[in-house]
Amino acid sequence: MFTSLSPEQVHHFASHGYVAVPDFWDAREVGAMQAELERLKEDGLLRNIATDGDGKTHSKTIVNLQLCPMYNKSDFYRSMPFAPKVIDSIGRLIGDPFILHLDQVFLKPGQHGAGTNWHQDNAYFKISDPMKGVALWTAVHAATIANGTMNVIPDSAHEVLEHSRDPYSDHHIRCYPDESRAIPIELPAGGALFFAYGVPHCTRANNTDHERAGMAMHFLRADYAQSELIHADRDTRPYLTGSQASGGLREYGVTVAGTWDSQVERMLGKQ
Repeated sequence: MFTSLSPEQVHHFASHGYVAVPDFWDAREVGAMQAELERLKEDGLLRNIATDGDGKTHSKTIVNLQLCPMYNKSDFYRSMPFAPKVIDSIGRLIGDPFILHLDQVFLKPGQHGAGTNWHQDNAYFKISDPMKGVALWTAVHAATIANGTMNVIPDSAHEVLEHSRDPYSDHHIRCYPDESRAIPIELPAGGALFFAYGVPHCTRANNTDHERAGMAMHFLRADYAQSELIHADRDTRPYLTGSQASGGLREYGVTVAGTWDSQVERMLGKQ
């Protein structure tokens, strides 16, 4: 059972901008993630963001389903960033205190699931040190080259690439890195990939018969969370560590810290 990032894993992140952890979530946690994602899908909460190349006409032939944010649609996923191993891991990678910056999920249906094109998260967020923000990407289902797993450009976190409007998404931007440097990150269900805000990354099309989802939580060290970046909805971006951390009570009106295990059991009990 995973408990903590090793010094070697922390060093790999600091040196290359990313680190993969195949055993981050256990089988019970994965089962609960998949069950709640199915509920969100059945409730029609995921929307297709793929377009026909004009950035606005939603495609009827390719699908890239997204829900962003998740915390206000799912008590289960709201509790996920409060899991002790998440808080410990993020603190080791970017330092304390830090906030939850963003949470979202992308689901690619089998055969016609579209990828998310190359981009750097810091092209959106523009923090001064792109290593002080980190995404935790979870393979909700096994992520392989065939079903379009995450690809990253190692050793690139401090490179600044030009971005433009992505014509195949209704709101994304994209860049065009040297893809000869790219590596695919294959992970079993429950595997995790941590990557810094400056690392170019993308997913590919899902060419298998089965759907594949990736859930991403973004974390930002508090001293890089400038007001113009988060001011509009400050109350929905909880401090997870530090003197201002309230376990979610201040931001959500209920205490979320300490509920991850019970939320997992709750979801499994519904099956």
